[in-house]
Amino acid sequence: MACLTTSSLAFISVANAESGLASYYGYGKAGKGELTCAHRTRPFGSVLTVSYGGRSIQCRVNDRGPFIRGRIVDLSVPAARALGMMSAGVVRVSVE
Repeated sequence: MACLTTSSLAFISVANAESGLASYYGYGKAGKGELTCAHRTRPFGSVLTVSYGGRSIQCRVNDRGPFIRGRIVDLSVPAARALGMMSAGVVRVSVE
């Protein structure tokens, strides 16, 4: 039975993975250098792992969005800086 549980958990985590475009939102909205993000459907307070260009960060969902077609997550400025996407503005990421 332990094998069934392990494989079931692996399937669930893969089902929650997404890839798509990420952007970041304004300087005035993020407080105290927190790694936060906006996501359309994930629960507030949940922690997402966002990966881009060989880097990964963990950020907490504290807002809804993005509301631009094709984008799956909006990152706070500190989160975007930690991910190394500031100069690009919009990048393709994976989110778990």
